[in-house]
Amino acid sequence: MAKKTSPFTRVTLQDVARASGFSTSSVSIVLNEAPLSRYVAVDTKNHIRKTAQEMGYHPDAFARSLRRRRSDTIGVLVFDISDPFCISLLRGIEHALYQTAYLPIIIDADNRRDQFERYLEMLIERRVEGLVVVANWLFADIDPLSKIANNIIPTVVVGRDLTQNLIQSVVVDNEQGGFLAMQHLHALGHRRIAVLRGPEEMNDSMRRWLGIQRFASEVGLHLEPRLTSQLLSAMDPESSFDGGLNLTKGFIETRLKFSAILAFDDFTALGAMRALWKSGRRVPEDCSVIGFDDIPLASVTTPGITTIRQPMMDMGKLATKLVLEALASPKVGSTITDLLHTMPPELVQRDSTRKILAKTGRGITQ
Repeated sequence: MAKKTSPFTRVTLQDVARASGFSTSSVSIVLNEAPLSRYVAVDTKNHIRKTAQEMGYHPDAFARSLRRRRSDTIGVLVFDISDPFCISLLRGIEHALYQTAYLPIIIDADNRRDQFERYLEMLIERRVEGLVVVANWLFADIDPLSKIANNIIPTVVVGRDLTQNLIQSVVVDNEQGGFLAMQHLHALGHRRIAVLRGPEEMNDSMRRWLGIQRFASEVGLHLEPRLTSQLLSAMDPESSFDGGLNLTKGFIETRLKFSAILAFDDFTALGAMRALWKSGRRVPEDCSVIGFDDIPLASVTTPGITTIRQPMMDMGKLATKLVLEALASPKVGSTITDLLHTMPPELVQRDSTRKILAKTGRGITQ
């Protein structure tokens, strides 16, 4: 049996050669499965492989990449890894790469523009072969396209539509999501619906608002301007909780009647539910609440939040698949005609919404 080396010592091809009794070149040919290995006797190959396994030998991926001029890595640049939106996306990316030879390098920009640009430069310097960017609204102010284009790196952005800059993008159909949310509340009998919109600069917010308005127009539903408020811009995605709480308190203080709240996202919905609870209102008995995204918290809070689910794992898988397809193309960097990939949203009904029953006489109901 071949002697194992210290766990703190790297086993080299030369070590395996000495232990197996064959030349370093023969061992290299066998362990790297080079074309010449077909001329090596089966018994010899088995002996070399067994010796390498017993010694704990692992190929030097870095040296191999230098020889092949390939890194076998995919950069995954995330604007905020603490955002629950990212969890399932990253899982989808990992699942798509698991059966391939590519290793993901995941980097968190921590919502800092300068950090994003620096990390992008570092990934390019390390010759990642593809790039998946999990973006939030801060990405709108960053123009990394020239660096990516100059280095011909297949890139897909998840969560933002950058097709005007000729970058492939994977997004959810936000307009349809807003439509589905309003349709759900309307089907439950709600007619006076408060709306908590996202920050003004977010395209997601604008698209969802268009869907809300489209449904209201189709059924002749009046949206009371005094029951529509907009979240302020913020670096932290969880700040929408405070926004939802404070804006809902403002709705309550107006003494206007409303029986449901349509929130920009699940954190905003959680804030709205907290404000309702503090005012003595019950969800959904006194007021229904619907969110957007279907983050993990939505299913474990009490009551569970009815929400519009973004297929985040599938979005991560699709983005990775698009990068891999570009890498497999004989002409990497060639023009791609189908740039925008829109995923359908899905209504997930839980306990935070219910059908309107008899009038309760409370100021918040119809």
